[in-house]
Parts: sequence; C-alpha cells; structure tokens
Amino acid sequence: MNYDWKNITNTYSGYTQSLCPNGGNMTFKLATIAVYMLGFFFIVFLCNFLHILLRRFSQPRIISECLVGLFLSNLPVIRRRTSGEGIQNTLQYIVEVAMVLHMFVVGLEVDPNIFLEIHLPEAKVAYTGVLTTFVMAALITPFLTVPIGTNAPFNLCLSIIISGTASPLLTRLITDLKIGKSDIGRFVVSAGVHTDLVSTLLICIGFVIFDPVRAFVYRTVGSIITMVSLLVIEMVLAAKLTPLIMNWVNRENPEGKPMKCSHLVLAVAYVVMVCSFPPIVSNYDKVLSAFLAGVFMPREGRIAKMMISKVNYFFSAIFYPLFFFWVGTEAQLNSFEAGKLGTWAKLIFVFLIATAGKVLGSWVSGVMLGFHWQDSIAAGLLLNIKGHFHVYLAIMSSKMMLSSTSTSIGMVFATFLTIIYAPMVVANIIQRARKRSPTQRMALQWLVQSHELRVLLCMHGPQNISSVANFVGISRGPADPGLLVYLTDMVELTDRIATTLAHTQGVDTVTVTDPTVVEMREEITNGINAYLNEDGDGITVKRMLALSTLNSMHQDVCILAEDLMVTLIILPFHKQQEIGGRLNMGHSGFRHVNRKVLRHAPCSVGILVDRGLGATLISRSTISLHAAVIFIGGKDDREALAYAGRVARHPGVKLTVIRFLLEATGDSMSSIITIAKSNTTEHLEEMKVDDECFADFYDRHVAGGQVAYMEKYLVNSGQTFSTLRSLEGQYGLFIVGRGGRVNSILTVGMNDWEECPELGPIGDILSASDFSTTASVLVIQQHSLKGELDGLQDEFSIM
Repeated sequence: MNYDWKNITNTYSGYTQSLCPNGGNMTFKLATIAVYMLGFFFIVFLCNFLHILLRRFSQPRIISECLVGLFLSNLPVIRRRTSGEGIQNTLQYIVEVAMVLHMFVVGLEVDPNIFLEIHLPEAKVAYTGVLTTFVMAALITPFLTVPIGTNAPFNLCLSIIISGTASPLLTRLITDLKIGKSDIGRFVVSAGVHTDLVSTLLICIGFVIFDPVRAFVYRTVGSIITMVSLLVIEMVLAAKLTPLIMNWVNRENPEGKPMKCSHLVLAVAYVVMVCSFPPIVSNYDKVLSAFLAGVFMPREGRIAKMMISKVNYFFSAIFYPLFFFWVGTEAQLNSFEAGKLGTWAKLIFVFLIATAGKVLGSWVSGVMLGFHWQDSIAAGLLLNIKGHFHVYLAIMSSKMMLSSTSTSIGMVFATFLTIIYAPMVVANIIQRARKRSPTQRMALQWLVQSHELRVLLCMHGPQNISSVANFVGISRGPADPGLLVYLTDMVELTDRIATTLAHTQGVDTVTVTDPTVVEMREEITNGINAYLNEDGDGITVKRMLALSTLNSMHQDVCILAEDLMVTLIILPFHKQQEIGGRLNMGHSGFRHVNRKVLRHAPCSVGILVDRGLGATLISRSTISLHAAVIFIGGKDDREALAYAGRVARHPGVKLTVIRFLLEATGDSMSSIITIAKSNTTEHLEEMKVDDECFADFYDRHVAGGQVAYMEKYLVNSGQTFSTLRSLEGQYGLFIVGRGGRVNSILTVGMNDWEECPELGPIGDILSASDFSTTASVLVIQQHSLKGELDGLQDEFSIM
C-alpha cells in the first residue's frame, strides 16, 4: 500500500496548529518557568551554603536567608528579569498566602488560656516589657517622622509593633543555641509567647478602629460594629464548631492509618471558610483574621498537628528564602537614602527604643520578682527579637504609601539587628552558668579515700526507717574515715503546718511545732538511734529538715547538699511497697521532686526503690544479702561501681558484678553495622575510661575474692532485656547507673517504653511491677559539672 506522506504531514501540521495556535508562545512560557525554578533552587542552595559559613558564629538561618534574598533581588541582571508586573504580582500573591498560613499556625500554636496565667513571673515580665516599650515608642516616634506626614494612629501602631516579639523565631533560636532545656530558656520562650500574643491582638484591635488602607483614618461606627460582629462570629465558629468537626475527622482517621482525602479536603475547606469570612464580608485584614481563627481553634488532634508540621516544613524549605527575595524586590536598596542623617537616625532610634524598652521592662519586673539583674537584661534582649511578620508589616507600610521606601528598609535593617546579637546573649548565659557551677566533681568516683563520705539521705516518713538503716549499714565502708549521714525529713509545707511554725533566734531559723511532724521526727530519730547503738561504728548521723512546698522542695534539698558539701543524695522512690509485694501508685508530688533534684543537684544522686531491703536483717557475721551491680558502661555505671566498692566491704553482703559486653561476630551485614555503630570516636574514648575504671575495681575487689564476677555477651537491647529478666529472684539488691551511656547498642530503644524515666532504662526494668517483688533497686546518677555544658541535652539552672 502506497502512502502520500507529504499530504499526511501537512494534514498533521495543520491539525496541530489548529489545536495550539500559540505553540511557540507556550514553549517560551514553559522555558521561562523552568528558568525561574532553577533560580529558586539556586537561592535555596546559596542560603544553605551561607548558613554553613555563618554557623561558626552561631547566626540563625534567617540571617543567611535575608542576605541572599536582598543581595540577589537587587542585582541589575535579576532585577530586569523580575521587574515585570506579572512576576511582581505572582510574588505578592505567594507571600500573602504564605503570611496567612504563617499567622494561622502562630495562632494555632498559642493556647488562649494563657491569659489565665498572668500571675506567672514570665507573664509579668512579658507584659511589663510590652508596656515600657510601647510608652517609650509612643513618646519618641512622633519626633522621628517615620510616616509620610503627621499620622498619630500610625505612630501608635508602630509603637505596638516595636513592642512585639517574634515567638516562633525566638523559640527556634533558643532551641538551636542549645539553652532550650535551661530555666532561662524555658522562661524566655514562655514570655515570648505572651508578648507575641498580646501585641498581635492589639494590632487586630487597632485594625478595627483605624483603616490603614486610607492612611489610618478612623472607621465609622457602623463599620466598626460590622467588623466586631463578624470577628465574634469567626471566633465562636473557631472555638465551638471547629472541635466538633475536627473531632469527627480525627475519629474517622486515627493515628497510624492514612488520612482520607475527602476528610482532609473538608477540614481544610472549613478552616479556609472560617478564616476568610471577615475579610470577604467586611474587608478585615486576611492575615490578622487567620491569626484570630488559629488562636481560638483547638490545637489537639491529628488535623491540627498535621497543619502545624506541614506548614512549618513549607516555610523552612520553600517560603523563607522566597520571602526575603520578595522583600528585596519591593525594597530596592538603591532607594535607601544612606547619605541622609535622618535615615540613620530613624534606623538607630527604632532599634534603641525597642531594645531599651524591653530591657527596662524586664529589669523592673525582675527587681520585683527577685531575679538577678544579668538574667533580667538577658531576658529583655531576647524578648526584643523581631521576625518575618514585622518585616512584612514594614514592607506593606511602604506599598500602602504610609512610609517611604527608605524608612521601610531602615525598619527591616532594625529588625535584623535584634536578631544578630542573640548568639552573644546566649553565650553570656552559658558562660555565667559555668561560673556559677562548682569546679569540683562531687561524685563517688572522684572521692579521695582519706575523706569521709557525706550523704544527704532523704526520708518521707517512718516507713523508711528500716530501709534507711540497712542502707547506712552497707554504705559505711571502712570505719576510718567513716560515713557522715545527714538524715533529712522531707516534709510538705501545708497551711496547717505553716500556722505552727515558730521563729527562733538566728538567720531564717524556724521550728516546727505541729504535733504530727514532731512525733514523726521523734519516731525516726529513735529508730535510727536504736540501730546506731547496736552497729554504729564509723557512722555519724545528723538530723536535717527540708520543709517546703512540693514545687520548691527540690531547691531546699539541693541547697542543703551544696551547703553541706555532700557527695551523694539518696532519695526514696515515690512508690511504696504494699503488703502483697507490689508497688502502689505513689505520690506524684514526690516524683516531681525526684526529677527536679536529678536535674539540679550539685552532686551525685541515687533513687532507692525499696522492695524488701528494709525487711532484710543484715548481719555482719553471716551473708544475709545478695547484691548485684550491673555494668554496661558510661559515667553513671562507673558511679554505681564506685558505690558498689563500699558495699563490697560489708561482711554480710555477697556482691556480684555483672558486666554486659557487646558481641558482634560474623560477616553478616547486621554485625558489620553493629561494629561500625560502636566504633565512633566518642564511644571508643568512653569505653577506654570504662575499662580503666573497671580494671581498678577488679584489682581492688574481684581479684581478692570478695566480689564475684560475671560477663554477659549480648548483641542488642532485646537480649539485654531478656538477660535482666533472667536475674529475677537471684538478688535482693540491684545497683545500676541511671544512664549516661554514649550510643550504647545494648540499651538503644529502651527509653521509648520506660514507665519511670527517672530510673533510667535498666532501673525501670528491674523495678517494674512484673519483676521480682523482693528485689530492691538503687539507681545512681553521677554528678556532671555545669562547666561542661555544651549541648541541647543539658539542663541547667541559672535564674
């Protein structure tokens, strides 16, 4: 068959042209889009590259994003490509949508019940800082001629903006700079949320009264009533109807199952409807409307968590570099009037007003609350941080012809000045924390043998007498230098006890006259004295009292330990053994006390889980207690081994050391990976210290036959668990370290299912309700110098 290929080709070409009459133009548009996409990826690459360079100066990512965005957008070759109306409108649309999402998530992460916490110190510091900054700004900004012409409402709005804090950026900075777990870090983050919420709410109220689109003229009464009514409807829908819809979606889509597309679309559409209701009907600002909707919507549930995580990922990966590129296109640097003195005056004074106002407010409130002046100033400087929302408002003031482009650029520069100094403030905080910390390790491992062991032994009541007596007995070590025990009663300060306090002569000295407390203390004293009269050689006991509320009892314990220069604090476990042998639910208040002492103690800490230690009659003539110390490795296990060395000297205790060692044999891939994981530099150095410590213990106690020794070769944490379970019923006391292990493969993953994290993974298993009911557990945590602080995992106190 013969084909007329020429006619077929002509027919196809004509058909194609009829379908795509502008085929060449479409190809050009696709090529243009590809170029823009490559440009965007180049911006992201430069931001990451510059952030790596600035990381050595602890500068946050926002600085690199700002520098790259402003620099690239002001290059002549790029400005020519982005000066068209189409690309400008596209960037403006992307930024507006993203800012709506940004403020919605900011509101969603804020709990509206935060206003019920105005009695807290962080709220007082936050509101005082807002007030002082607003007053200073309202008095000074009219002389700076920031707006075009005289505009008092604009100056009031600017004063509110200057008084604010970018809480999302502040939280990220505090976390990245590694003080997120410190008391001042948590304090500043909480105060930042208070500041951000109240300042943004004031802006929302100001938008109802003034119209920024028309140079901040007063709105009519009818317009104000309409806006307020619509905002009330929005907040009611967000607070009352949203939980019903979101709870239904969450029930239909439980955790662990894929989210149904229709339910996700319904939830997102509902959120969009609530947020867009006031802007569409009454021309209320869409960004502020999204913030208000987020504040009053519930934060719990799968949908809310998904929105927060997805939007935050979108911001960090895509939006922030593009945002500052848009800032550069709107604020051309050649419009910055650097040659005029007034331009620099506006920039410097805006920065100084914001900084001085926050510092003054924090200092005043800090004086009233009893804070150290350095902590108050540091908190004020960190609360002065501004962020993306403030930059957005500065650029929008120029676009709405409320201020000149040069003034807006100056306010953008002032915003970044509040961020640049944050790493220096944090470095000063860590430096002061190191100076305040002791320079000597107060731990058993470092105790000089010629010095007596000082122990702060805490008790909840008479029920601890027998276990305390046995603990003192097995811990005495050699009679010379002996053991000094500060026996401390932990008494909760209640209203009834407070009325019975009698002040005596001396500094801050009080006497408890409550009959119940007096009787309890006498019973404890008599019980301990009875033991000392029978077998008290080398033991000295002094009575102490920690009388405080449960919220602050840890401070009394830590202060006592520091003043008395003790090496070890022993705390009773918050659960008590019942008649059947099982542990009860315990006292949650004392559990929090134990956790706080572990975090702030100036020495090593031990938690004693008594499950029969008090019921055992330990004799010095015959072996009456079989004890075992589990040694895996790490500083806490070395501390437990150091304590076990004292126990080994007691003639009535048969001590066994069980060392868990990593076994990785064979040529399988899992064995190779196991060996690689365990051969990191940090792990090898820790293993070297472990081997030296264990070798010393072996020479002192095992070689002479006083202590038995066992080795267990294990592959993973599963075998660790099964090995620990196999020890049930063999020992009456286990001595273990709380943690402090470097990347230990033998315990990895155990933290995920701990019931009591304060006991550590090993202690939690040995003291579980389904383990032996006759095996007591002593969990020890070695003291760490605060001068070694260098990481997010460190929890330190400075305020």
